[in-house]
Amino acid sequence: MTYHFQNPPQDVIFDILKTAKTIAVVGLSNREETAAYRVSKLMQEAGYTIIPVNPKLAGQTILGELTYASLQEVPVHVDIVDVFRRSEFLADVARDFIETDADVFWAQLGLESQEAEEVLRQAGRHQIVMNKCIKIEYLNMTEA
Repeated sequence: MTYHFQNPPQDVIFDILKTAKTIAVVGLSNREETAAYRVSKLMQEAGYTIIPVNPKLAGQTILGELTYASLQEVPVHVDIVDVFRRSEFLADVARDFIETDADVFWAQLGLESQEAEEVLRQAGRHQIVMNKCIKIEYLNMTEA
């Protein structure tokens, strides 16, 4: 049997995007051709604060924002953690996530992990979105 994650209903996803202000992007780099960069730039232009999280680029600036090595180092409250790392890394990111007070764990389009879901749910963290592009969902919400 193949694992398939069940996302929250569409109206809940829109509510998440309507109330969120700060998005930490795990795996964001300064390479403008990447999906992570393009999505983050659009979300930043839409008014969200983007916080880059990338251990290799910690201390550098991406999209005008200081890059942190880990989620735990981010000094402000994060509404959404948007993950641009391969599925096999999602459980590790989930373990970092539950050590913060971030609200929503969001894995980008094409990414899902049963282990990550189990880690999050066992920690009582139930706001989980996987295999959805935050940019597409935002654009759908603004057109709705």
